[in-house]
Amino acid sequence: MIARVIVDVPSRQTDRPFDYEVPQELQGWIEPGSRVGVPFAGRVLQGFVIGLAPLDTAEVDRSRLKAIAELLDPLPPLRPDLIELAEWVSDKYCCTMIAALQAMLPAALKGKAERYVRWSESFEANEPAAAAAVLLPEGMREWLKRSGAVKLDALRERFPDAAEYVKAAIRLGLLEEQVAIRDKVSIRKVLTVFPPDNVEEAEIAIEQWPARAAKQRDILAHMLSVGTSMPMQQLLAETGSSASVVKAVADKGWLTIREVETERDPYAGRLFKKTEPLKLTEGQAQVLEQIAASVHAREPKPFLLHGVTGSGKTEVYLQAIQECLDMDRQAIVLVPEISLTPQMVERFKGRFGDAVAVLHSRLSHGEKYDEWRKIRERRAQVAVGARSAIFAPFESIGLIIIDEEHESSYKQEESPKYHARDVAVKRARQHGAAVVLGSATPSLESYAAATAIRSQHGSGASAAAALLTMPGRVADRPMPPVEVIDMRSELQAGNRSMFSRKLYEELANRLERGEQSVLLLNRRGYSTFVMCRSCGYTAMCPHCDISLTYHQKTRLLRCHYCGHSEGAPAKCPSCESEHIRFFGTGTQRVEEELVKLFPGIRVIRMDVDTTTEKGSHEKWLKLFGERKADVLLGTQMVAKGLDFPYVTLVGVIAADTSLHLPDFRSAERTFQLLTQVAGRAGRHELPGEVVIQSYAPEHYAIQTAQQHDYESFVREELMHRRAMGYPPYCRLILITMSHEQLPMLTDVGERFAQRLRDAAGVAGVYGRVDGTSGPKALDVLGPVASPIARMKDRYRFQCMIKYRGNVDATGLLNKTLQPFLQGTEGRGVQFGIDVDPHMIL
Repeated sequence: MIARVIVDVPSRQTDRPFDYEVPQELQGWIEPGSRVGVPFAGRVLQGFVIGLAPLDTAEVDRSRLKAIAELLDPLPPLRPDLIELAEWVSDKYCCTMIAALQAMLPAALKGKAERYVRWSESFEANEPAAAAAVLLPEGMREWLKRSGAVKLDALRERFPDAAEYVKAAIRLGLLEEQVAIRDKVSIRKVLTVFPPDNVEEAEIAIEQWPARAAKQRDILAHMLSVGTSMPMQQLLAETGSSASVVKAVADKGWLTIREVETERDPYAGRLFKKTEPLKLTEGQAQVLEQIAASVHAREPKPFLLHGVTGSGKTEVYLQAIQECLDMDRQAIVLVPEISLTPQMVERFKGRFGDAVAVLHSRLSHGEKYDEWRKIRERRAQVAVGARSAIFAPFESIGLIIIDEEHESSYKQEESPKYHARDVAVKRARQHGAAVVLGSATPSLESYAAATAIRSQHGSGASAAAALLTMPGRVADRPMPPVEVIDMRSELQAGNRSMFSRKLYEELANRLERGEQSVLLLNRRGYSTFVMCRSCGYTAMCPHCDISLTYHQKTRLLRCHYCGHSEGAPAKCPSCESEHIRFFGTGTQRVEEELVKLFPGIRVIRMDVDTTTEKGSHEKWLKLFGERKADVLLGTQMVAKGLDFPYVTLVGVIAADTSLHLPDFRSAERTFQLLTQVAGRAGRHELPGEVVIQSYAPEHYAIQTAQQHDYESFVREELMHRRAMGYPPYCRLILITMSHEQLPMLTDVGERFAQRLRDAAGVAGVYGRVDGTSGPKALDVLGPVASPIARMKDRYRFQCMIKYRGNVDATGLLNKTLQPFLQGTEGRGVQFGIDVDPHMIL
């Protein structure tokens, strides 16, 4: 057999399958999806089998064919449908096939080659080798014989001055060199002690146990009293004994010690209260009926579920999943990373118990690997997770749910730059599954597509299936009233505080009544920049064209793009003036101000700086849920997925943070964030209130958010998008180029853009793309300097492709890129391709 293998080399030059012979002993093991170790360019590398063919039908020179070196997994980690999906991802998002395949596997399986040496048992017959043995450092021979195969790094560490002797020993055959692929994390095994099978005999033996071995007797007695196996470490902790004592009892035949495979369960020891399905409102029942009908029909159909915050979307998800499980099919639930709170996990675990596997970035590599194995081995039927959970290795998917589908975190920012929403629709087609995109503020692309289907098909059944709405909250609870405060008026009235008089007053009221508040400021750190008031000097990152952010706790200036940090200056480095001040407001500074204004206030701050430790999200939210804090202050991670009954006030410190960014989606993101955070207030019996502070209160994104009026926002925003020719009226591809030398980057960028225009002209599609252009066109904008023109000491330019209609833009791009990536024309310039970009910075 010939195996077609994608080798783990992240290079465009090797982005194709290579042929390898399947050794006779592996014929029955290797299949499409298998992970193997293969010789490649003098090394042994990891690879993935994507196809097999009989040797006699393959057009290859057998004499030059290399054999697969090893099989890394008894069960293939990739299913055939995932290989097909990887080919689609590679083609659609202009990435290498290996990048697409790696995205589908847990990090634990991203193996690397390691070199081992072992003592050769046959060296005695070799006289030169036997002579060389005398030259080896003292103790090396005995250590190697005792240890078996050892890592070359471990040998170097133990015998640092023996390099020449070791090389000579390998050449002479005294030592054998081996290469093997080893994973970052393996299956966890725990040394476990088992009690005796014959309890009666053991009890008699205890009575006759010699007095000098009292510790051994106590160990056996303890195991008999427990009556079941236990980890060695637990036994030692409970008895205060040592491993040698336990081993002595085992040597006598009364105990058994062996390694037992055990899972790293991130929720071990947690009891999830079992929940029953709730009675649905009429609106919820209608939505569920349509989703369930699609699941039962095995119809790959996408639904857009537009439900206001608090409308009960989660209960619809839970009951739809139950319909799916009743058909012996599986379900995938995606939630934004920042919404994957313990509350969300509790809802799914409480309803479906151990049938749920959870996949997200806050798990360790080992925990993620074990959750992934639960799915692959069919011990879990529901996967709940962030973006990458869309690749869960299920074999019969019936339902895919994407909650808060508008969230930008569903778009991956590193290669492969896929969007989980598009991958979900493709995977649903493979499995005949329904897709539910849920949001209170759907992305304009999703909403425009759904309403276009409705208008195209009239008011028939197919139209209703595309767009599902839940316009009211559960139990007819009112949406919280929103008051917008013009901070310019506050300044004119002499209020220089970061809190308006209204917000200050409402915070004081909540403290007095024992209710809770949520404050949003989508900017971490203490202040956004440091500036000298004498000369205008601003502290900038030396590696990026961006100002440094001051962090009060560490007293450091930090770049949030490359990680550079430096101490805060006491004097201006430019003019030595002492009038250097911190400008702008970050979450740290808000926390400090709250403590000053309200002595005794209990504040929990949640941002990237306070949630880096494992379990920190859960810890802070648990404390807030137990009412051990008055205010939850944070960045956008406090805006979604939180449901606390005593939160009656939501305050937005600065609604304009992202409103004026150089990005066509800035108004949409502002509206979504304000609507989502407003939805945290008044979700239960107590009524809620929202205060939004802004320097641009007249902006339509803020005005419509105040009225909870999504449709009005969409009408206004689509008008702007159509006039400027932006999605959903066209598609975009962003090409970012970077190089250490600006002249080189300028030259390559100009030539690349011109070649792309020429290729579009030859294809007959080159032309302006805007609201008035025809049904089929492609335009190339740029190259221009990126909004952040230098990052990590590399200058950055970007080109934008805008196209509409049935245009093979990725095909044109790939063809144009080839000489720049593989030949000398690129001159070291790095190209990054982002299809349907969400960030243009």
